[in-house]
Amino acid sequence: MRVAGGLVRRWGGRAVGLAITGIGLYIVAPSLLSVFGSWPRLADIEPWWFPVLALLETASFAALWWLAELAMTQQDGGQQPEPPPLGWGTIATAQLAGNAASKVVPGGPASGSVVQGRLLIQAGQPGPVVASALTAIGLMTTGVLLLLPILTVPALLIGPPPARQLEFGLLVSLIMAVVIVGLGLTALTWKRFVVLIGRGIGRAIHVVKRSVTADSCAASLVAQRDRVAAAFEGHWWGAAFAAAANRMFDYAALVAALVALNVHARPSEVLMAYVVAQALALIPITPGGLGFVDAGLAALLVLIGVDTDAALLGTLLYRLVSFWLPIPVGLLAWAGWRIHRHVTDPSRTQAVTDDE
Repeated sequence: MRVAGGLVRRWGGRAVGLAITGIGLYIVAPSLLSVFGSWPRLADIEPWWFPVLALLETASFAALWWLAELAMTQQDGGQQPEPPPLGWGTIATAQLAGNAASKVVPGGPASGSVVQGRLLIQAGQPGPVVASALTAIGLMTTGVLLLLPILTVPALLIGPPPARQLEFGLLVSLIMAVVIVGLGLTALTWKRFVVLIGRGIGRAIHVVKRSVTADSCAASLVAQRDRVAAAFEGHWWGAAFAAAANRMFDYAALVAALVALNVHARPSEVLMAYVVAQALALIPITPGGLGFVDAGLAALLVLIGVDTDAALLGTLLYRLVSFWLPIPVGLLAWAGWRIHRHVTDPSRTQAVTDDE
C-alpha cells in the first residue's frame, strides 16, 4: 500500500498535468492548424525581414541576460566562500535552456525557472542566491507586463497615429521603454509612490472582493518592491532599462512582422493585442501558452482591423522567432553546457592525468 501511495504521489500530479495539457491542445488545435496553414505564404515575405526579426528577439533575450547578470552580481558579493565568477556565456546558456524547457515541459515558466536555476547552481552559484535572483527577475518582468496596459490606455483614447503608420510602432516601443524606465526607477527609489499605487489597486479590488483591503494590497506590493529593490540595489538604472528592453524588443518584433506584410493598424492597438497574448502565455495549461497565444493573438489582430489572412501569417511569423526558434537554440545551449561540463570535469581531468 505504501508503494502504491508513493507512486500515486509521484506520478499522479504529473498525469493530471499531462491530461490538462492534452485537453488544452485539443481545444486550440483547430486555431493552431489555421495559423500553421499560412506556412506556404512565408515564401512571399522579403527574405531580409527574417534576420531583422531574429535580431530583435536576440536583443530581447540579451536584455534578460543583462538583468540576470545584475541580479547575480549584486547578491553574490557577501558569500563565503565566494562563488566562482559567473560569465555571460553561463548566464545566456541557463536562460536559453530554461526558456526552451518552459516551452516544451508542462508547467511553463515554473519548469523553465527550475532548469535555469539548476544550471546556475551547477555552475557553482549558491542555491539561495539563485532562487532570490530568479524571483526578483520574475517580479521585474511581470511588473513591466502589467504596466503596459495602463500605459496603452492614453494612446487608445487619443487616437493617432493613423492606421497606415504602423512603422511608428517601432518608435512607440522606444517611447514606452523610456516611460517604463522612469516609472520603474520611481517605484524603486520612492516607496511612498508604491504605497499609493497599492492603495488605489486595493480599493478597486475591494469592490469585488471584500477580503482585499487598500492596506493589505499596499503591504503586499511594497513587500514585492522591497525584494526587487534589494536584488538590484546599486543597479536600479540598469535593471529598469533591461526589463523594459526585454518587453519592448519583443513587441517591436511583432510590429516588424506586421510591417513585413504591409499591415495597416494602430501601434497602440497592436500593443494591447501583444499584452493580452503575453498574459495568455502565463496560463500553465499548455507549455508556453502553445495554441492559446497563437489563437488569441490572431483573433485580437483581426479584432483591431487586420485582415484575417494577414493576422494568421503575422502571428505565425512572430511566433516562429519568439517561440519556435528559441527551442532548438535552447536545446543546443543545454547540450553544449553538458558536453563542456563533461570535458572540464575535475575528476575526469585527474583520471586522465593519472593514466598518463
